[in-house]
Amino acid sequence: MTWHRPLLWLAASMGLLAIVCAVAVFADPGVVLGAPAWLKPLKFSISVGIYALTLSWLIGQVHRMRRVAIAAGTISGIALAIEMVIIVGAAAAGGTSHFNVSTPFNTTLWSVMAASIVVVWLMTLLVAIGLFRTPLGDPARTLAIRAGVILSIVGMGLAFLMTGPTAEQLDNFQGIAGAHAVGVPDGGPGLFLLGWSTIAGDLRIPHFVGMHALQALPILLIVLELLSRRMPRLTIPTVRLRLVRVAVVAYAATVAVLTWQALAGQSIVSPAGPILVAALAIAAATVVSAAAVLVAPLPATAALGSRV
Repeated sequence: MTWHRPLLWLAASMGLLAIVCAVAVFADPGVVLGAPAWLKPLKFSISVGIYALTLSWLIGQVHRMRRVAIAAGTISGIALAIEMVIIVGAAAAGGTSHFNVSTPFNTTLWSVMAASIVVVWLMTLLVAIGLFRTPLGDPARTLAIRAGVILSIVGMGLAFLMTGPTAEQLDNFQGIAGAHAVGVPDGGPGLFLLGWSTIAGDLRIPHFVGMHALQALPILLIVLELLSRRMPRLTIPTVRLRLVRVAVVAYAATVAVLTWQALAGQSIVSPAGPILVAALAIAAATVVSAAAVLVAPLPATAALGSRV
């Protein structure tokens, strides 16, 4: 397997940028929307670095459409680098980058960012197509990788729900068109470091959770493979596949409920009503399903295969 080198360089540069931004969070007293000015570049540098590293690895798995996947990775890296330059520049200037259409210059920057996001989404879709056309061996590994990239594309797409102006912005335009929060202006009370609203819905949550299925599901598969050294039942491919299926369904359902919660204007820290019931149902169904897979009798052929 050959990793995509330009994306590795991007990941390394994001690691260095994250260190610089972490220092700046404490060294620079500037505040944007109630948070340290350098907190957003810090979060984005970490997220982009993880994404670039993961996409580099995924491209290494592609055998069919390999040239297309390599080109898609390079284009994604360029688009992400452009986005990060704008985010860092806005922080240095003490302003906002996302949704800022207060001046022609800021509108141009936001348009470039929006175009970069669309490009990354399309390039990730191309890599996904390559992964679906490439035999990946073990069925559980195949499902984890393919489902992870599809859910990530869905999560990335949820960002487009944030880009439309809110009713309040239309009634009293202040140069901002779009918002993370639902029901309140951006910049209110939020979770430590993450900044997700604790008083209203926040579309960054399903966006974040969905996008990082790209890492979460393959990592789950790796954990199952490591645990198989101590748990013989996990050496059976059928068991691993069924557990990954449970995880995929649970993950997709979680993203759906988090999106529902955000659009309903309900805070992540205070779920209630049907949303709380749905969340508890997902948790219970996941635990019961996983337990059933681990204790259910297996066909003789599967048990035999685990001993060969």
